[in-house]
Amino acid sequence: MVYGMSQAALRTDRLELVPLSEDHLPFLVDLNSDPVVHRFLFHRSLTAEETEERLCHALAAAAEANGLGQWIGSSDGEPIGLWMLQPPHGPNQPRVPGEADLGYRLPQRHWRQGYASAGARELVRHGFEDLGLTRIFAQTMAVNQPSRATMASAGLRFVRTFAEEYDVPIPGQEQGGVEYDITRERWLTEFGGRHLHDPDPTYPQHPL
Repeated sequence: MVYGMSQAALRTDRLELVPLSEDHLPFLVDLNSDPVVHRFLFHRSLTAEETEERLCHALAAAAEANGLGQWIGSSDGEPIGLWMLQPPHGPNQPRVPGEADLGYRLPQRHWRQGYASAGARELVRHGFEDLGLTRIFAQTMAVNQPSRATMASAGLRFVRTFAEEYDVPIPGQEQGGVEYDITRERWLTEFGGRHLHDPDPTYPQHPL
């Protein structure tokens, strides 16, 4: 694990991923205003004030996360989505050195175009190759099939199910949450540590 690093800007053939900043607030307000985007996270959309508060928290956390954090991905100058590679932080995420939690969130207009998978693959590469992580995992509700397929397209495999509690009932919560992961060893062995900016025949494919 590399310590003392600032968050890096990243690039793939499809996306430019830049560290989250205050300049991205308008995009995040738009993203968080759609309840469909958050249907597996919250029971409603987020207000502009809530989004700004979350942004401030994310920036403060990234300043102490040794290269981990959140990124905004853009294509041809247009913001496409939010990607995350963060230290474990949830109730079902034990804090283990060398591990990080992968996530992504895109507006509906950018769904099913391969962006989520492209950004996720680049963060997996970055985590192992640049940051020296030993394990990357991702979690979602069991019923969230598109997100699960995106995890698989980034090389992660199903690990376990777990119980989750919500303040407000969310459809499908009775099926619990799922966790997928990939280790540095498996990434090097199965994918050769390649720069997987484009879909690769050995990776499970998904239309996102």
